[in-house]
Amino acid sequence: MDEDVASRVYADPLARWFVTEAYKIADTGQLVAAAGEQLVNAGIPLFRLAYFQLTLHPELDGKAYFWRRGQKVQVQTAAAGLKDRPDFRDNPIAIVYEKRKTLRVRLEDVEPTAPVLRQFKAEGATDYVALPLLFGNGHVDGLSVISDKAGGFSMADLDRMFLLQFAFTRIVESHSLRDTAANLLDAYVGRAAGQRILAGEIKRGSGQTIEAVLWYCDLRGFTRASDTLPRDTVINLLNDYFDVMGKIVTGAGGEILKFMGDGMLGMFPVPAPGERARVALNVVRAAGSVADAMTILNGIRAAADEPAVRFGLALHIGEVMFGNIGASNRLDFTVIGPAVNHAARLEKLCVPLGRPIVLSGALAELLPSRDVESLGIHSLKDIDQPQPVFGLRGAGGWSLP
Repeated sequence: MDEDVASRVYADPLARWFVTEAYKIADTGQLVAAAGEQLVNAGIPLFRLAYFQLTLHPELDGKAYFWRRGQKVQVQTAAAGLKDRPDFRDNPIAIVYEKRKTLRVRLEDVEPTAPVLRQFKAEGATDYVALPLLFGNGHVDGLSVISDKAGGFSMADLDRMFLLQFAFTRIVESHSLRDTAANLLDAYVGRAAGQRILAGEIKRGSGQTIEAVLWYCDLRGFTRASDTLPRDTVINLLNDYFDVMGKIVTGAGGEILKFMGDGMLGMFPVPAPGERARVALNVVRAAGSVADAMTILNGIRAAADEPAVRFGLALHIGEVMFGNIGASNRLDFTVIGPAVNHAARLEKLCVPLGRPIVLSGALAELLPSRDVESLGIHSLKDIDQPQPVFGLRGAGGWSLP
């Protein structure tokens, strides 16, 4: 910052707030609200402030934060494919992203063609300014400000805001990078693991022992399918199967830990010993809903002439180490321990027992007896003693097709 700019910043209370206080606000929505209020309090005739954040996310292209004078911030998410949507292409902010230049429309003087600008004018807006926020890595976000004052923004107003644009950019850049890191960690290692990694738990061997209900599922007939079906058909099969299983696990409060070929490992942590029965019942109810979800999915796949999804699922409860394992330069944040091996071995009994869902004796002990039925005592590979195995009564007990 050169001496002239620095003197102007510290001479202006508004600019000084952006430089010395705004960076302390960690929540993006709160930052946008505080920025809008500060601009209004400083005498800038601001009616609306909007920040458009693009990010890396498997299902979303970004978020938009909308603040209006006298109102709370509203946050909207943009589904993947945002830039191909007509409503985005017709929005002036699209020009800002494409051209990376500031755009101003004096709404008092023109009849705008963009639908969103016509809407603003109908609401009393007089001046619209959209500008790019250029990050150090080449990424671009967008910001728009709207006035409803007769004559719109003065040159002095714009000069002050353009000066503050750079401070605001540096702040939201840190927010954006943090959100992108969190999004990618959530997508690839799961929310709980991602939060712990961001918190600094990144040393090999670090972790904690927790008790959890383990969810280990597998796709039936996958080896044959992968050998005989086209690649895209196999990928669609896996994605459909994992989508159903994953949504049920996360929807019930669980964590997806790992995809292993056609297998998936999930867990439901037990927060305290007194919560074991509650967590176990919650997981079993989620497992019972898989049958209905797969029936619906297979109806959709049959209509598209796609092969049916058949699965095996094992549930077990036990202690695991939740943390970092792997090579010194390539780590995996996952769970390990005898309980994980037990769940994996248990799942192999689904086919010989003719059941899509099987439970360990340890988990069945925590459930009402009316919900489970004994499937006998069975040997599990690499486990010394034969183990009691149970199935679910009712919807969870239907036979494999």
